Amino acid sequence: MVVERRHRRPGARLREAGGGQPVSKWRQPWFPWVSLVARLVLGVVMLVAGALKVTDPETAAQAVRAYEILPSGLVSPVGWGLPFLELAIGLLLIVGFGVRAAAVAAGVFMIVFIVAVSSAWARGLAIDCGCFGGGGQIAPGQTKYLQEILRDVGLLLLAAWLWLNPVSKYALESDPSTESSARTGATAS
Repeated sequence: MVVERRHRRPGARLREAGGGQPVSKWRQPWFPWVSLVARLVLGVVMLVAGALKVTDPETAAQAVRAYEILPSGLVSPVGWGLPFLELAIGLLLIVGFGVRAAAVAAGVFMIVFIVAVSSAWARGLAIDCGCFGGGGQIAPGQTKYLQEILRDVGLLLLAAWLWLNPVSKYALESDPSTESSARTGATAS
């Protein structure tokens, strides 16, 4: 009696989808398109936020100082360095290089921003978040903490999606698992 074994390797049940990306029953062919949108939205937000702050580092440091969280010795380095990190993360996401690492970095930024804004809100501070330039003290009725937190939660969800699904259309870097199998001559079928 001959038993036919159609699938000899554990990954043999994967089928090829658009872009040569192996897709399991959990990964859909449209995932790379969703990842493209997530990558571009998160990347543009990070790039714009950094670009608006990098031109005025004193104001960025003032925004950091307004949160009253960091010791005074760290306020200036964080205020000056944060915009450059945001620019780098935004550029990496937009071009699609190191997407998973850039998404993790952006996600960490969003968590820090959510915690900082929540802390300011809980302590009764009346500040502008300084997320897109500006920052500092404002009138108590002008705070938009809930909107800022919800925006950052949405961006955190995009970062989480990209961590789980880093392969996207029109990315500079292709799927590392596909490239390694192409180098070794292995296929997913």
